[in-house]
Amino acid sequence: MSRLFIAEKPSLGRAIATALPNPQKKEQGFIRCGNGDIVTWCIGHLLEQAEPDSYDERYKKWNIGDLPIVPELWQLKPKKTASKQLTVVRKLLRECNEIVHAGDPDREGQLLVDEVIDYCKVSQKKKATIKRLLISDLNLPAVKRALSSMRDNRDFIPLSVSALARSRADWLYGMNMTRAYTLLGQKAGYQGVLSVGRVQTPVLGLVTRRDEEIENFVPKDYFTLHALIPYQGDNGWFDIRSRWKPSDACQPWQDEEGRVLNRKLVENVAARIANQPATVKESEQKQTKQNAPLPYSLSALQIDAAKRFGMSAQHVLDVCQSLYEKHKLITYPRSDSRHLPKDHYKQAGSVVDAIANNAKDLASAAQGADLSIKSKAWNDSKVDAHHAIIPTPKKSSVNGLSGDEMKVYAQIARQYLMQFYPAAVYADSKLVFDIAGGVFIAKGRQMISAGWKALMGKSDDEEQTEDRVPALIEGEVLTCREGLIGDKKTEPPKHFTEATLLQAMTGISRFVEDKELKKILKETDGLGTEATRAGILDILFKRQLLKRQGKSILSSPAGRGLVHALPDASTYPDMTAHWEHQLQGMAERNQAYQPFMQALQNQIDGLMTQVKQGPVPESLRHLPKVERPAFKRKRKSTGKANYNSKATTGTRRKKSSK
Repeated sequence: MSRLFIAEKPSLGRAIATALPNPQKKEQGFIRCGNGDIVTWCIGHLLEQAEPDSYDERYKKWNIGDLPIVPELWQLKPKKTASKQLTVVRKLLRECNEIVHAGDPDREGQLLVDEVIDYCKVSQKKKATIKRLLISDLNLPAVKRALSSMRDNRDFIPLSVSALARSRADWLYGMNMTRAYTLLGQKAGYQGVLSVGRVQTPVLGLVTRRDEEIENFVPKDYFTLHALIPYQGDNGWFDIRSRWKPSDACQPWQDEEGRVLNRKLVENVAARIANQPATVKESEQKQTKQNAPLPYSLSALQIDAAKRFGMSAQHVLDVCQSLYEKHKLITYPRSDSRHLPKDHYKQAGSVVDAIANNAKDLASAAQGADLSIKSKAWNDSKVDAHHAIIPTPKKSSVNGLSGDEMKVYAQIARQYLMQFYPAAVYADSKLVFDIAGGVFIAKGRQMISAGWKALMGKSDDEEQTEDRVPALIEGEVLTCREGLIGDKKTEPPKHFTEATLLQAMTGISRFVEDKELKKILKETDGLGTEATRAGILDILFKRQLLKRQGKSILSSPAGRGLVHALPDASTYPDMTAHWEHQLQGMAERNQAYQPFMQALQNQIDGLMTQVKQGPVPESLRHLPKVERPAFKRKRKSTGKANYNSKATTGTRRKKSSK
């Protein structure tokens, strides 16, 4: 009896086929194996949510009276770019007796193959026997292990339901809200698309609020005081700089962050400590170790590439896809993991050799790698659907890489090599002085051994050189020569850059007050996913809701107008956290699909009623003219449902809405 393996993508399909018996015959869209098994694949989603006009022709024209649009029976349609492969899979499903679901081991991967099986009308009898193959590592031994421990696909129905709810909810919310607010904008004379999405709009809100905080910032003067204490060390005299720690009695003259706002107070203390004994009350010296950073997830790589090379998140993703698919020099790039399966450790030698061959600038770093060192990166319990992005053992001609491909490859390779270098070691010292009854603290740090930091360029290591602080004995008395007053001004927060906005999206829980929601957002790794964050930013730029100014990312007048026109709940990440909590509940069998969807439908009904009955919001009345099309329709599919807030919310049918 022949088995049909349906993988999520061709690379996974090839890895499965390699673990099955030879000889293999590669055909169009599938591989026949020696034992009669057939391996085929999806190319990401083969199907996508149908557009509104698939349900009713009148929805081609955007009309506020038609909202909300809520399908009674949801429809999927083949993606134009994937229809050929869907035909291949449908034909093979008819031929084979047994089906093995080999989607990625996460909720999206579960739905992606399940929906194809449903769409192709596989019989209930056949469905009942489907097996589930779970692979998170494409190494041959790991694939063979997975093949020997397959489970029933029925065990994973809740994962599929959770992903389906997410997909439909994003469509309902994004499509209805985008149409509603774009039409409100048109009433006020704005011709651009005012797109709204569960993920993209909180990102826009984040940038808008930061910009307005900067604009409304009023600087305050504050003052610092350092006691300068002369000391004769081995290399001659130098000053120990010891910072004043104001006592509780000084609180009336301090702000909420403890900064002293009264110069006379600081002048008074400076006068009191001049030429006075400085007695050592505490002395602490210790060595600290700093381990190498873990290998890259996509977001961590995008953040570092933005800082180091000024690359956009989308460009980094595009370069990674090329390194993965075309050159086969790195592992799967859309990963949210920074850990590796333990089994991968066996490949370390060949990966390091490949790095030495492929990136000549890292040849000496590869030679210095100590493969007996095993960092915390290798941890099976921390690897879920995908492992960290690392180089493959493939050796290649570097002439085949573009400049940006080489930069990104070297960045990934260097991070991998760091796993085989010892920790950086520092000598940390701290002295607490009593001077005229006041407390003064001196802290210092010196590097003893660079360890993995030897692989960092000077521009990468942003560590400040700290003051020299000698090892003194408690009770030792020196003399404070003078107090040095620093005149400072409070500074506004900085505008977001590509790197800091990606950091904010991955650590969005920092911007949420509610403790429960904070916890959910920490567990779900923030706003959007590794694979969609670049697309979210890209769509906000294309719609002219965000704009670039040098390295800074700013809200545009249209973006700001939209944020102020929307209900607060749409512009904060709280709603995403509530959704994630319920979607996770579905995956864990303690939350039902229907109540979640019904509550969302009720929410959208209420939002559409507000839009229809209320006036055009003031913030939309004076938006600037759109200088160029806010979005050009592309033939090429983005790989996500059109109204999915994480990719292309409301990107289609703009022309027909006029």
